[in-house]
Amino acid sequence: MGHLSQPNLITARERLRDQVAHALRAALISGELRPGQVYSAPGLAEDFGISATPVREAMLDLAREGLVEPVRNKGFRVTEINERDLDQYTEIRALIEVPTVRRVTREAARADLEALRPVAEEIVRAAREHDLIGYLEADRRFHLGLLGLAGNERLVETVGDLRKRSRLYGLTALDEAGELLPSAQEHLELLDLMLAGDADGAEACMARHLGHVRSLWARESDVGAADAPARA
Repeated sequence: MGHLSQPNLITARERLRDQVAHALRAALISGELRPGQVYSAPGLAEDFGISATPVREAMLDLAREGLVEPVRNKGFRVTEINERDLDQYTEIRALIEVPTVRRVTREAARADLEALRPVAEEIVRAAREHDLIGYLEADRRFHLGLLGLAGNERLVETVGDLRKRSRLYGLTALDEAGELLPSAQEHLELLDLMLAGDADGAEACMARHLGHVRSLWARESDVGAADAPARA
């Protein structure tokens, strides 16, 4: 498996556990690790060419993020996300992020907003380069950094948890369809509106962005259903 067999992923520069977790997230994004399937730490460790201990520790990290769930005496099952889950995640994020963007637009210092521009540009660059891990990381830093300007740490933690449970969904297919770049560019549009002091425009842009992401998820779900093998 591509992401699970790259020896350069395992280097002395980073903790083995973190490096394995990074590779597993990449495998989840690419679809090498399939939703609903159970994988054992020893089996994955064999793919990596390392012992099972760091793989098991990395899978526990992913379990805390809601990406996998332990299966007694078997290993870890990749978490399945259904349409109801996605609708609820999006609804909660909209209830939090849309009004928070309005508040931050009115209250945040211009310098603090400008500090997010390199991150927004990084999101666009990652989308152009088809760097899905880079895209996810920059997108996470932008959204949570923006929310952080409201000064509510619990709010940031809540949205961070929702993102962990949903942002891997369908990313590879969306990238292949050329849908990631327009979504990425919305971050720059949002930032420009906020810097212009347009609270109404920023609020509408955030609502549109979240709705856009949800519609892309739905489209990917339809594609996945069409590609799925028929069952008797």
